[in-house]
Amino acid sequence: MEIAQLDLRLLNARDSAELQRLARAVGETGFLTVGGTALSPERVEAVLEAYGAFFHQPEAAKRAVDMSRTGSNRGWGAAQSEQVDPTANPDFKEVFDCGYQLPEGHPMAARALSVYAPNLWPDEPSAFRGVIETYYADALDVAMQMLRAIGAALGRDETAFDAAFDPPMALLRGNWYPPRPEWAGDKDFGIAAHTDYGCLTLLATDGAPGLEVHMPDGSWQGVSAAPGTFVINFGEMLEFWTAGEVKATEHRVTGTGAERISVPLFFNPSYDTNVAPPGSDAIIRAGEHLTKRFKETYLHLQDA
Repeated sequence: MEIAQLDLRLLNARDSAELQRLARAVGETGFLTVGGTALSPERVEAVLEAYGAFFHQPEAAKRAVDMSRTGSNRGWGAAQSEQVDPTANPDFKEVFDCGYQLPEGHPMAARALSVYAPNLWPDEPSAFRGVIETYYADALDVAMQMLRAIGAALGRDETAFDAAFDPPMALLRGNWYPPRPEWAGDKDFGIAAHTDYGCLTLLATDGAPGLEVHMPDGSWQGVSAAPGTFVINFGEMLEFWTAGEVKATEHRVTGTGAERISVPLFFNPSYDTNVAPPGSDAIIRAGEHLTKRFKETYLHLQDA
């Protein structure tokens, strides 16, 4: 089984054949790639370069925005600061997280610190914040276009999800996977096998191999995309929310002899959204689910 390669221009035009391919992809593999977005290769390369410049600084500079000193997931996360699989060792990647910035005085800010915390920005590289904030805003738009296309592909009102994303719990992450360490064993990963926690993940990469998807036949299949093409997969919330019509698929990065940078946008609905299956009596609050999963993953939140 192949991972579908789709075109957002056709999806936005509601091309019936492309929508059918999307419906199959979300239900069978839970992974696809998409091109034809407003985010050009040059824009994505600038974002990758900004993250690379940040991660290649001395550790002391990164420690100035160390998220382990906070009660949230904003700023830099050191190697081995996360453990997505409790049966594996902590992941050897480094990360930089930023998220949706609520207006001052917003009532959600105080009660949902874990998902709406203030962002932390480094002083260097000097252009870093501007590049990342601009990309974040545009990536949110692409993610919503994809979600609307999924609604159309599943035979729903294409705006059915819109109101649930005001304000979104949208996290943008830079992942830096260094070359696989010499000491790494069979329990060491750039990121161990996991399913994403939220709704839709829009992933930009530098094109380097490393990401592997657990396919329906049980095999692990590599997937990569050059800057300007995006890997898209889905999280646990969207699987709940669609009663399994959209699949949250396990994936991992084992690591190779080369470094790799990836930039996922985790596009999630607002905190109080009920993402339980339609028609059920269950209540699964999006923010509560995400907070629980964060506390299971970030070691500094476990300590807290």
